[in-house]
Amino acid sequence: MVVLLQLPRFHASLSTTSDPTQNLDIPAEETDVQVSLEKLFVPPETDAPSAGSATSSLSARILKGSNIVLAKYARDAQISQAEFVKSSVRTEDCPSDGLPEFALVGRSNVGKSSLLNSLVRRKRLALTSKKPGKTQCINHFRINDSWYLVDLPGYGYAAAPQELRIDWEKFTKDYFLNRPTLVSVFLLIDASIPARKIDLEYASWLGVNQIPMTLIFTKCDKRKKKKNGGKRPEENVNDFQELIRAFFQTAPPWIMTSSVTNQGRDEILLHMAQLRNYWLKH
Repeated sequence: MVVLLQLPRFHASLSTTSDPTQNLDIPAEETDVQVSLEKLFVPPETDAPSAGSATSSLSARILKGSNIVLAKYARDAQISQAEFVKSSVRTEDCPSDGLPEFALVGRSNVGKSSLLNSLVRRKRLALTSKKPGKTQCINHFRINDSWYLVDLPGYGYAAAPQELRIDWEKFTKDYFLNRPTLVSVFLLIDASIPARKIDLEYASWLGVNQIPMTLIFTKCDKRKKKKNGGKRPEENVNDFQELIRAFFQTAPPWIMTSSVTNQGRDEILLHMAQLRNYWLKH
């Protein structure tokens, strides 16, 4: 059943320190989000909106451009400090301070470094390059001295030597399987083009191995002309989810983004905040 949920947006003017939207650029407006209730991502300890109460409930809200219900753990979302800590080629060489972390990974040239820079509002925290495949290590960036963003090597770069591609794949998957402080993998998918086989395989591998995953659809500002056979980003987003649905017991969370317009930036930070705070409590 598809229900049109017209849910209130958050007001950035609220000033309490526990307010999840403090210092985030979310306009005070309402938006229509068309979503199937069974495809919502509902965080633990959160009541899912029902068909009868979805339009009137203020306690369960959906982040714009996503399927994510915002819950009580979405606090302290803003980033005030970010610094590069180290690069590692083995999981055991990664920081050992026990802080929670979120890993960004995606096909080469999907816009991973641009997204990371957008999240922290620093143009060159992560080096961007017109040449794909520049990230070749597990790069840890400490955020607010309390958690990490992790930049992982991009996959699918055909010009990289075969032995290097194998090494990247091996240590990246080893990191996913053996990193106890990993809260979630944020898998970046280019929404301006149809689903790619390599992206579908990566997402399905994460699903089969029960690695917590959020789909981050990038380049959502790019619009293809219908007369040229192109699809809108929203259509590519829906297609991708349908193609991977069999590999997940419940719908994984997803967010539409653009590093050009900053679409999805605040939604990502709120989503990370609620995952991180729940992880810390449990």
